[in-house]
Formats: sequence, structure tokens, C-alpha cells
Amino acid sequence: MEVNGRKIEPGAYLYDARLSGADLSGANLRGARLYDATLSGANLPGANLSGTNLSGADLSRVSLSGADLSSVDLTGVKLTNAIMPDGTLHF
Repeated sequence: MEVNGRKIEPGAYLYDARLSGADLSGANLRGARLYDATLSGANLPGANLSGTNLSGADLSRVSLSGADLSSVDLTGVKLTNAIMPDGTLHF
């Protein structure tokens, strides 16, 4: 899968990627490096984000319902109005 010229795949190097509003439902991003990426408004339900580095990323208004966030680095992540894997809304 490719979004805005960026290859979306396990282990992808997506530092500072601009993926706002992207539909990444069910995407396999296991081990990807998404630090400082902008994913605001993106759809990630059912995505595999295990082992992903999301430090400093903007995940505001993101849907993570059913996503796998095991061993994810969420240091400094912006989660305003994000829907978490369990379906709760993060403020």
C-alpha cells in the first residue's frame, strides 16, 4: 500500500510522514518508525502497530479501534480526541 508517496508496510521508515486523513484500516505497520509523523484524522481500525515507534506523532482524531498497540512507543504522542483500541475516546 502507498499513501502520499510513502510505502506502508512492516518496518517502514516513515519519520515525519504526512498521513493526515489516510485510510490505513487493517494496515500492517509492525515495527515501523513513525516518529514525528502526522496522522491526524487517519483511520487505523484493526491496524497492526505492534513494536512501532510513534514518539512525537500527532494522532489527534485518529481511530485506533481494534488496533494492536503492543510494545508501541507513545512518548510525547498527541492523542486529542483519538478513539483508542478498546473504543474509548481519549481527551
